[in-house]
Amino acid sequence: MIDLLRVAARNLLRYRRRTLLTASLISLGVLAVLLFVSVAGSFRSMMIGQITDAMLGHLQVHRRGYVAATDNLPLNLNLSPAAVEHIQTVLAGIDQVTASSPRIKFGAMLSNYKETTNVRLTAIEPEREMATVPLLVQRLKKVKSKLLARGDLWVPELLARGMKIKMGDTVVLVVTNREGSVNGKSFRVAGVVEGLSGPGGRDGYLHIEDARELLRLKQAEVTEFAVRLDGLSSLASVAQTLKKKLGSKASQSPMPLEVHSWRKLSPFANIAGMIDLLTLFVQVMLVSIVLVSVMNVMIMAVYERIREIGTIAAIGVRPRTILWLFLSEGLLLGTVGALAGIVISLAAIAGLDAAELTFAFGRQQDLLLQPTVDGATILFIALGVIAVSAIASLQPALKAARMDPIKALGHV
Repeated sequence: MIDLLRVAARNLLRYRRRTLLTASLISLGVLAVLLFVSVAGSFRSMMIGQITDAMLGHLQVHRRGYVAATDNLPLNLNLSPAAVEHIQTVLAGIDQVTASSPRIKFGAMLSNYKETTNVRLTAIEPEREMATVPLLVQRLKKVKSKLLARGDLWVPELLARGMKIKMGDTVVLVVTNREGSVNGKSFRVAGVVEGLSGPGGRDGYLHIEDARELLRLKQAEVTEFAVRLDGLSSLASVAQTLKKKLGSKASQSPMPLEVHSWRKLSPFANIAGMIDLLTLFVQVMLVSIVLVSVMNVMIMAVYERIREIGTIAAIGVRPRTILWLFLSEGLLLGTVGALAGIVISLAAIAGLDAAELTFAFGRQQDLLLQPTVDGATILFIALGVIAVSAIASLQPALKAARMDPIKALGHV
């Protein structure tokens, strides 16, 4: 086999210009794919991180039917204290869960004594919420304290600007509770929070105990649990475990529960899916480039060396050996092109990383682009290029192996 590779390398070097051009084309394809994968992967990871770490969490647990009616923020689908205790017990038993935060979500009317408008509110336990969504603090444009205190309210930026609400102002929240009675309570404006996805955000924050008092909740019920994991790699397994322990009929939960990942809760999951689709499309383009390039070179090699093939066949070289000789040439061509492309790609990715390029996502500005590519992706692309090179060489190699020596020797 080593002798065959040596002969194959010598044959490729006989046509240096053509070999160099083909290897360069393969390297260019590998470079384009790895650069796209690294840059798109960086944007995708940053986008997911902004969504999960600044608002949603990796997973959420609700009472069954809540997500379908989430636009109405129904209070009659809150989790009971028994369900809350059961959820916390289950989450405590899963090693991949690093933090969880109970929330109460509801709609209210916000008044600054001159104007009144509707607002969506999320009531939180400040320390647990910051541990679950640590990037929430980055959404605070103005803030008295990073931990929300009793009696304080974080107002959405849109309403603060439109109603000319300033830090330290007193505002009133008026709500209708589950029984239909109306209640109001005054709050200090202790922060202005910007919307994650654009200027239309109307989501404010207050302390969970203030929400229970405002809504006249007699029990420690909550709307949802946001869950943070040790990494997105464990998302599928933890979600499956939680569904078995919380959502199945065999679970010990006092009420039917549902577990949803961030993908089910955010429209940005479609963008992540589009990025994955584009990555697949670019990889298909690479396969096409390699296939056409190598097949063209090998067909030309067979055509130009017909008499040579007839000569070695006439002196007793077996068809199998001729087949492997041409396959070896295709494999060497693909291997050299892939390795060169990988080296150039890693250098280009390192250069982009050192350049510290930034981009904007939603209202978040100056997010640092950190293109990276893992070893598994590099190995997959390299093996794919080599495999496609071998496949592209197969038809010309079979043609060479099946030639009649007499006809080949007589070829002009």
